[in-house]
Amino acid sequence: MEFDKSELQIFANYCVAAAESMAYTLVRTAHSTFVKETEDFSCALASVDGLTFASPRTFGATWYVGLDYGPVIRSIDDYAPGDVCMTNDPYSGFVATHTPDVVMWKPVFHEGEIVCFVSGHIHNTDMGGAVPASLSRTLTEIHQEGMRFPPTKVVEGGVLNETLLAWMMVNVRAPEQNIGDLKAQIACLLTGERRVLEIVERFGVAAFKAGIGQLLDYSETQARAVARTIPDGRYFFADYVDEDAVGGKPMRIALTLSVDDGLLRFDFSGSDPQLTSSMNVPTGGHPRHALLLVALNYVLYSLNPDILLNAGMLRIATCEMPVGSVLNPVAPAAVGMRTLTCVIVQAAVFGAFAQALPERMPACPASSVCLLNVKTTDRSGRTIMASLGPVMGGAGGASAGDGSDASGANMAFLRNTPVEINEAEVPIRILAYGLVRDSGGAGQYRGGLAIAMEFKVFAPNTLITARNRDRTLFGSWGIRGGMAGRTSVFKRNPRTPREQVLGNTDLVACEPGDVIRLEGNGGGGYGAPTLRPVDAVSRDVRRGYVSEQQARDLYGVVFSEGAPEMAATAALRSEIDANRGVAAARDDGFFDYGPNRRAHEAVWTRERYAVLCACLDAVSIDWRFFLKHQMFERMAARLVSGAACDDAALVQSMFDELLIEYPALVAQRHGAARQAA
Repeated sequence: MEFDKSELQIFANYCVAAAESMAYTLVRTAHSTFVKETEDFSCALASVDGLTFASPRTFGATWYVGLDYGPVIRSIDDYAPGDVCMTNDPYSGFVATHTPDVVMWKPVFHEGEIVCFVSGHIHNTDMGGAVPASLSRTLTEIHQEGMRFPPTKVVEGGVLNETLLAWMMVNVRAPEQNIGDLKAQIACLLTGERRVLEIVERFGVAAFKAGIGQLLDYSETQARAVARTIPDGRYFFADYVDEDAVGGKPMRIALTLSVDDGLLRFDFSGSDPQLTSSMNVPTGGHPRHALLLVALNYVLYSLNPDILLNAGMLRIATCEMPVGSVLNPVAPAAVGMRTLTCVIVQAAVFGAFAQALPERMPACPASSVCLLNVKTTDRSGRTIMASLGPVMGGAGGASAGDGSDASGANMAFLRNTPVEINEAEVPIRILAYGLVRDSGGAGQYRGGLAIAMEFKVFAPNTLITARNRDRTLFGSWGIRGGMAGRTSVFKRNPRTPREQVLGNTDLVACEPGDVIRLEGNGGGGYGAPTLRPVDAVSRDVRRGYVSEQQARDLYGVVFSEGAPEMAATAALRSEIDANRGVAAARDDGFFDYGPNRRAHEAVWTRERYAVLCACLDAVSIDWRFFLKHQMFERMAARLVSGAACDDAALVQSMFDELLIEYPALVAQRHGAARQAA
């Protein structure tokens, strides 16, 4: 049966409504704040082969609309009515990509035949392991990140596996939350099964099965049509995580985007090697892994809001990521903080598309989201383990207008948790919660402002887990004359003699009376700040978004007694434009990366990094992270001594020195060469 376009849209709406019903059930029955308030979950209808063909549009995280459940579906030998399967093991099919994400799927039978699967995930507040909330960049292997379940049946023939649940309950810090969320997740799948069977009854089983394929095919057609509006060519971009380990070196994500008549190739060669910290992204080398193509979803949807959001849209793309790289690690690499790296992957993809479509793409969004968790005790001594919600930054400015404040744009549209809920469920006091003045990148269209959250704790041995801390060093870039956004800030006891700057620390032990303040980073600006209308700058100042000092220094708007001085403003803007012209002639003039990235890339140029990658690729995986750090430290020493030279041969010479210092490297090089051959 072939649907016409109007019939196919109606069928698509029914399928999306079924996924929405699943999500509604989950939100209404979940126990943890992270699910029912933040909405870090997904729901999906998946084909028999495991391709997502429908997902909610108003609930849950948006990163999973193209997820391929096939690897985990195929890991179960047989299915029967009433079965529900689950896994949270990142290395079992590479679908659950860190241990708190419990993925479940259920076959939907019609007259003895599986017609599709209903599926989804939730992020559990804690899955055990070395630290509360299970995740920290301090962890070095997957075994520290909580208990793992390979693909298994949690419900078999309608009977709940109580033994499996008992294993989970004795290994996690908030068992009541986990069991409540797990049962809510099962209820969500049962809702999905009922809704699917209602659709089958309405359209007929033959039409339902045919419609799934047509939804995927039509999404692919729509995506290809959008991609054909992108000029063919090769577009290179790199972006950075502040640290590749605790107190480590900057970690690079490099992308070469190739566009050829509507087909897209994402080559991540040149990205950093697999890390000994937990920021690796477990993809298994899947050429269309959902986590690597989230930014593509955003780009396609932005360019065509009518596109059907399903796995078909990813068929136009393929990804390449070498084995043993940060985007394709091998076990037992830790992966718990993969979200931190994923948002920088998205920033790199946005940077490549910004070059291809400079008038249609925005500046970089904040590309950082800190998820705050608190482990503490209440007045009765009861242990509380809860999420306070995301603290993030703003979207990038664009030709269409200013970046949205506080939303982050690419942060999966996670919801904030109301102050009242946090204070009701966790024994803390929220002291401040709002926007951060001057955090958005200056531009003709301003970058979005960041969020600030400040709170006080009251119990001893309170542990704060600030997951995904980043962007304290490298800000979100501006484009077309726009400036980079302000970086993030993390402090304990701010504005007191005991103030401590925490940087990217993600585990903070607190005592009664301690105050924690976290500020996200701002989105990048679009267009030269001196092109921003004076009245728009004046409005930002009145609203508290921009200080009078920044209005003067960056926008060239001079205030006197709260009102702009037009003559002084015109003179100052002329002076600023002249100085910016000199800077644009020196730099490429398109991107503004901020001072820290400019300083880093003045040392580690693209040419030098290419030699570094070639050297690291020549040795086995277990040596690469160590050698990268050795090379960075030797480069820093040469700079201090004044012995560094401009050519990339310097990097090769440093590597040759390491070969002499570590004779085992010679054998490693030969082994790596044999492995590559």
